[in-house]
Amino acid sequence: MSAYAYYPGCSLTGLGKPYDESVRAVFAHLGLGLEEIPDWNCCGATSYMSISGDKAVALAARNLALAEPMGLEIVAPCAACYLVLSKAQHTISGYPEIAARVHKGLQAAGLAYAGRAVIRHPLDVLVNTVGLDAIAAKVIRPLTGCRVAPYYGCQIVRPYSGFDDPLRPQTMDRLLEALGARVVEYPLKAHCCGGSLMGTMEDIGVRMSFLLLKEARARTANMVATACPLCQYNLEAYQGQMRRAYGEDVTIPIVYFTQLMGLAFGLAPKALGIQRNLVTADPLPVTV
Repeated sequence: MSAYAYYPGCSLTGLGKPYDESVRAVFAHLGLGLEEIPDWNCCGATSYMSISGDKAVALAARNLALAEPMGLEIVAPCAACYLVLSKAQHTISGYPEIAARVHKGLQAAGLAYAGRAVIRHPLDVLVNTVGLDAIAAKVIRPLTGCRVAPYYGCQIVRPYSGFDDPLRPQTMDRLLEALGARVVEYPLKAHCCGGSLMGTMEDIGVRMSFLLLKEARARTANMVATACPLCQYNLEAYQGQMRRAYGEDVTIPIVYFTQLMGLAFGLAPKALGIQRNLVTADPLPVTV
């Protein structure tokens, strides 16, 4: 069985719990082991960079240092975590002066990092390592009737991703098609949902998410699949505010792509966290 060092990050232990549950369930079903990195800490997300660049890199690098002795590639499902860990890796390898200060900080904590970590997103592992043929072979309940808008968000495909096109990514599209879903043409698939603006300038954040859902419905999607816990929350939890602000109903289920994988594999909906979704996913081929 192939194994990976698993970095859930803070979001997947809270509001993004269904993502954590479905990632673990799908990987186990495919015979892929996930060994959680011991004593992992918050990656710092995006806010730490505005306070101290060195400390932000060191905070993320601590996780890389903890994972390195495991000798496994790191899987980071959260888009922000994937981006931040990748940024730390690139910064340490490309900026010797910053790297020296980060290594000094790690040493003070009794850690060392040799720069060998490989950070991967689940989409990369599933499509490019497991393979679409192997995934299709596991499907026992094809997602017939699901017209899915694949939403990647802006963090996993740029600037550090090497596994997909930064403007027109395709890995999730191809994966969903292998599950039997109809993937709709969705040109906003890599646009920002508003991110943390929901907590600082809500009207702007709501507008950005509203445009994404409006386009998905215009493209005849009956659900949106995402790979980011913040995107999932913004697109799902604010649909009431969108309706009140713009007088237009954009109600649509927002699901994690791993939840759709698990349902297509015939896994129990509860094991995938489907019951935690706020918007009922009626088009799904199961009773939840």
